[in-house]
Amino acid sequence: MAGLDFSDIAGKVKAVIFDMDGVLVDSEPAMYKASIAGLREFGIEAKAEDFKPFVGTGEKSFIGNVVRLHGGVYRDEMKNRVYEIYCRDIDREIVRFPAVLPTVKALRGAGILLAIASAADAVKVNANIRAAGLDPADFGAVVKAGDVERLKPAPDIFLKAAALLGVDPCECIVCEDAENGVRAAKAGGMFCLGVTSSFSDERLRELGADWTAPDIGALGALVN
Repeated sequence: MAGLDFSDIAGKVKAVIFDMDGVLVDSEPAMYKASIAGLREFGIEAKAEDFKPFVGTGEKSFIGNVVRLHGGVYRDEMKNRVYEIYCRDIDREIVRFPAVLPTVKALRGAGILLAIASAADAVKVNANIRAAGLDPADFGAVVKAGDVERLKPAPDIFLKAAALLGVDPCECIVCEDAENGVRAAKAGGMFCLGVTSSFSDERLRELGADWTAPDIGALGALVN
């Protein structure tokens, strides 16, 4: 895949902040499957399409809003059961993106700072990092649900990642696949690469993505 043209921001970008789900790993189908199975144990018969409006907003919202959609009352034990199923099946269900490991290595080699900022809970973030084969040492910050008060579409999670890396928001590219994530990145004053694994090129650009690409391999243009 040809790289994108980043010439207009040459020298301005010091850090890349990655969302996790749909960007570093394709975990949404696995999460849909675990959520459907977990909620069924509580008498909720959910469908995959029920969850899509809540992608990127954190699992309490992702699961809780679907429970309410079906007339139920959310309890944290529902989320915890979904996580149990997800972590049990992750190595079989998760899809790994071929571009991720070489791109992370290339960016690190070029001296670009890296962070992960995910609205998921620590248990899921850590499971995904392991399953994707990523080295936690490559990331100067890992920010997750519980580390900030407001989750996406508020920009707090990306702003905290930038602060932990010691860079200004305007020096960061956020890689996001979800509508709420793109909104959060732009609200934080950051550049945004929209990864089209979950939503269309047109939709991500409509929400403010500066560029779009099928995967993060496009970031290779930053170091070539």
